[in-house]
Amino acid sequence: MDSGNDERSAFREAMRGVTPLKAQNRVPPARRRPPPRARLARAARCDVLEESLRGELVDVAGEVEFRRDGVGRETLHRLRQGRFAVEAEIDLHGLTRFEAEETLKEFIGSCVARGYGCVRVVHGKGSRSGPSGPVLKTAVQEWLTRWDAVLAFASADRRHGGSGAVYVLLRRR
Repeated sequence: MDSGNDERSAFREAMRGVTPLKAQNRVPPARRRPPPRARLARAARCDVLEESLRGELVDVAGEVEFRRDGVGRETLHRLRQGRFAVEAEIDLHGLTRFEAEETLKEFIGSCVARGYGCVRVVHGKGSRSGPSGPVLKTAVQEWLTRWDAVLAFASADRRHGGSGAVYVLLRRR
């Protein structure tokens, strides 16, 4: 005899006289949740990759330095001391953030085209910027790290503007 039929018969016998629940009182079975997925994982990987391509940016007490891979620490040290001949200079005081970015981009492009190796960018210390801190100083650092023509930069020596200016080492054509 088939054991499946015996089980069904036994079940029907056990359920005889039982009133089924109304459909509205039934609880739907719990849905299986999809496996967890990191929504920002790709963005995080892209950020890490982009940061690794930028180089190393260090900011200590308002003094900043940046160098791309391939630029030695000794070169950065000499740049920070102002031991490279500054071949051109630009002063961004009084410009809006947008104007400063366009002006600096044109300046860096023209200096690279002329074959300059080191330039000075005066952005100001931002001491009158209010509680939000310096605007141009941080923006200039951000822009310079993005541009491939910039190999390294460091806060200028005190006689050339200190933390209100940076020496920029450019890639030669």
